[in-house]
Amino acid sequence: MSVLLVGVSHRTAPVPVLERVAVTDTDRPKLTDKLLASTHISEAMIVSTCNRVEIYAVVDAFHGALTEVGELLADHSGLDLTDLHRHAYVRYSEAAAEHLFAVASGLDSMVIGEQQILGQIRAAYASSDAQQAAGRTLHELAQQALRVGKRVHAETGIDSAGASVVSVALDRAAGIVGTGGLSGRTAVVVGAGSMGGLSVAHLTRAGIGRILVVNRTKERAEHLADNARSGGVEAQAFELGHLPAAMAQADVLVTCTGAVGAVVTLADTHRALAQPDRDPERPLVICDLGLPRDVEHAVAGLPGVTVLDMESLQRDPAAGAAASDADAARAIVASELAQYLAGQRLAEVTPTVTALRQRAADVVEAELLRLDSRLPGLDDPQRDEVARTVRRVVDKLLHAPTVRVKQLASAPGGDSYAAALRELFELSPGSVEAVAKPTDLGTPDLGAIDITDGFIAGQDPRLRRFVADDNQGKEPQA
Repeated sequence: MSVLLVGVSHRTAPVPVLERVAVTDTDRPKLTDKLLASTHISEAMIVSTCNRVEIYAVVDAFHGALTEVGELLADHSGLDLTDLHRHAYVRYSEAAAEHLFAVASGLDSMVIGEQQILGQIRAAYASSDAQQAAGRTLHELAQQALRVGKRVHAETGIDSAGASVVSVALDRAAGIVGTGGLSGRTAVVVGAGSMGGLSVAHLTRAGIGRILVVNRTKERAEHLADNARSGGVEAQAFELGHLPAAMAQADVLVTCTGAVGAVVTLADTHRALAQPDRDPERPLVICDLGLPRDVEHAVAGLPGVTVLDMESLQRDPAAGAAASDADAARAIVASELAQYLAGQRLAEVTPTVTALRQRAADVVEAELLRLDSRLPGLDDPQRDEVARTVRRVVDKLLHAPTVRVKQLASAPGGDSYAAALRELFELSPGSVEAVAKPTDLGTPDLGAIDITDGFIAGQDPRLRRFVADDNQGKEPQA
C-alpha cells in the first residue's frame, strides 16, 4: 500500500477555484466517508486550510485511486475534470511524504514559515482518526510530519517573516488606517474559530484599543473576548445580527468564518458607514481571510473601504522567509524524509524476514519428528542436544542474510531484496500476510488514463517520468 496525494493550493489555483474546492469542517467527514467507500482507498485524511485542500489516501492501485479522488473533488467543487486537473497536483509514495513534511514545516505556505499549519494538520489527522479512517500508514505519516514541523520551527528562523496570514494582513491594515497603526484603534473579529483566535492574539500584541468579537453563537464569541480582556484589551462579544452596529465602530475588521455564503454584505457595510456617529473620512480596512470569501465583491468598491483578501495577500512581499532559513528548513525536511523512508522500507521487509524464520522453524520441527520416527531409542537428553544443535545451525545460516537484507532494505529500492528473499526461499504471499499486512505496492497500471493524463502532463514531473519509464518498471523518485 502507498500514499497518494491530490491537492489544490494557492500555488496552483486562483482564489475563485480555491473557494469552490474548499472543504469545511462540516464537509470533511462526509467526504472522508466517500473516500473510504471507494474501491482502491483504505485510509484517508483531508487537510483543508485557507489556501489549500489536500487529500492523502492509502491506495492499492494508483490509477484507480487517482480517478476516484479526482471524481470526488470534481463532484464536491462543481468543476469538471478538465478544469480541476488544470489546477491540481499529484504526489505519490515518497513524493507524497516529502510534500506533507514541507507543508508541516511552513515551506509551502503562502506566508513562508507560518506555524498555524501544524494545528491544521493535527486537526485533519484527529478528524480522520475519529472516523477510523487513519490506519497505521497515515498515523505514522501524520505524526512524523508534525514532528518535522516542530523541529523546523525550533531549529530555524523560518517563522521570522510572520507567524501567519493574519499577521501579514494586519501589518498591511496598520499601514492603511493612518498614523499610529493599530494602537488604540477598534477592531471587529468575525468568527470564533482558530483564525479568530489568532486575530485576537495579533491585535492584542499590536496594541489595539478595543476588540468586538462577532460570531453565530455568542458563547464562543465570549470566550475570545475573555482572551482579549486577559491581555489587557477592552473587549465585547456579540451575535452575528449585531455585525452592522459593530462595523460602524471599527477601523479594522478581520473575518474568516468558513461560511458558504457572504457574511459581510454590501447592505451591512452601507448601514455601518451611514451611522450618524461615524466619521465619513474614517477608513475601514476589511481583512477577508475566508475561503470561500466572507465579503461580497461589491464591498471593495465603497469609498473609504479597503478589502484585503487572500488574492492580494499572495502578492505581499512579506509572505517570504529569509533564503538561509528556508534552505535550513529544507535540509531538515530532506534529512527527516530519508530517515522516515528508511524506517518504512525496513517495516516492509520485516514481515518477509519473520516469515522466513517461521519457515525455518517449521522445517526444523518437521525434521525432528522425522528423526524421532527413525531413532525411537533416543533418550530425552540426547534428543534435546540434537534439537539445540540443529536450531543453532539454522540460526547461524539465517543470521547473515536476514541482517543484511534489513540493512539493504533501508536504501532506495530495498524492497527488491525482500522480493528476492521470498523467491529464493519460496515464501508464499500468504505466509508473509500472516505476520503483517502487506505494505508493498507494485508498479501501477497506467494503461488508459483519463483524469490521470491531465494531472501527470500538467503538474508533476515525477509522474511524467513514471509514465515514460513504465516499460522499465521504474517508480517516480522523490
